[in-house]
Amino acid sequence: MNGLQTLIEAPSLRIERIVSDGHVSPPGLWYDQSWAEWVVLLRGQATLMFEGGKLTELGVGDHLHIPARVRHRVEWTVPGQLTIWLAIHYDREAKPSPVATSLPGEESKPDLETS
Repeated sequence: MNGLQTLIEAPSLRIERIVSDGHVSPPGLWYDQSWAEWVVLLRGQATLMFEGGKLTELGVGDHLHIPARVRHRVEWTVPGQLTIWLAIHYDREAKPSPVATSLPGEESKPDLETS
């Protein structure tokens, strides 16, 4: 079973749950995404290959940031065992949306700027 489920999507953000069962990228296929990606392995094991031959092994709880336009592929996941990923794709150039600074019924607090 291989599957991808989009959990949430906004103009500059997409969060996905990916389930692999022995999945590898087809020969010659490289992911070359216009958005940055942060991925964490929730279950199983996997090996990613980056252009140039660098291999990165992931186990439960391991996470990785993949900048936009960094070519990569899934080289290995455990056959016969589900590997579950949480992938957060985001636009590094996007400006954060304003967030509530107080809960309903509380006095409003001033926004704080960070540098």
